[in-house]
Amino acid sequence: MTDRYARQIVLPEVGAAGQAALGAAHVVIVGAGGLGCPAAQYLVGAGVGTVTLVDGDTVSESNLHRQILFSEADVGQPKVTAAARRLGAANGACRLMPLAAPLTPAVAPDLVASADVVLDCADSFAVSYILSDACRAADTPLISASALGTSGYVGGFCAGAPSLRAIFPDLPTSGATCATAGVLGPVVGILGAMQAQMALAVLLGTDPSPLGQLTRFDGLTLRSSGFSFLGAPEPSQPLRFLDPSAIAPGDFVADLRSLAESPAPVVPNAHRTTAEAFASGSAPTPAPDQRAVLTCRSGLRAWRAATALRSHWAGDIVLVAMGDAPNPQITETP
Repeated sequence: MTDRYARQIVLPEVGAAGQAALGAAHVVIVGAGGLGCPAAQYLVGAGVGTVTLVDGDTVSESNLHRQILFSEADVGQPKVTAAARRLGAANGACRLMPLAAPLTPAVAPDLVASADVVLDCADSFAVSYILSDACRAADTPLISASALGTSGYVGGFCAGAPSLRAIFPDLPTSGATCATAGVLGPVVGILGAMQAQMALAVLLGTDPSPLGQLTRFDGLTLRSSGFSFLGAPEPSQPLRFLDPSAIAPGDFVADLRSLAESPAPVVPNAHRTTAEAFASGSAPTPAPDQRAVLTCRSGLRAWRAATALRSHWAGDIVLVAMGDAPNPQITETP
């Protein structure tokens, strides 16, 4: 196995010292889908010593056209389990740590604190903001990418560079995802490979650093463009995501999900209402001394409701993204 890394050790940017640094590194990859599969393959292939894979989803047939770690035999299995098996077969020297659970605000700080670099490969803007906040607090580099349709972007955030919130202070007007809007496999493959390249650059300390740089790729025109966002200001009042277990008894809680989405509210005393009710001013208003907790599936409706609430109420507002999985009603708080 002495020749495994020979073609990259010969590079002046790597060398024996760089290869040793990769072997000692820990990378956390959140999302084992279209972006996470190629990113993980290249990082494991490069000899990164420890890779933690975080994803609560299972492999479905619709994943196979772009999530190239998986085969038909993997359908129905946890993605991180199937991915770790394939990656382990490719490089037995890499320590693979699969975590078959969604990324939440409760687990993000510890995951980020243990990592040298974090890759955001999740198809969720809530996860992207949660990771960005945790990485900024821990001074950990974050390589975040997003792809939809035939285009996407990849950027390096935090650890001395502005956070993702500095570039994307507001959520998109649409909640479109790969499942609803579609995506081409090579597009996510290219962006995932770019995430791996940026992560290697961070671990090797190459100059210039990819942190503070963002690249856009258009799969139809086969063109890319990029810019530096070093010096971009952070938003003064960011809307932060809260873990549902951290909802307190005295909070004002609004659950914006329909009864079809969730027959039981997130907590027993939650107001069942809509983002449109907040926009029209017909939704209930928190008391001056309460914290407002706005809940929905993805966080998008909660964000819109929070924006409307802020126009006439100056209290603290946090968001909860419950995700797609069924969530039991929370009856106790720590």
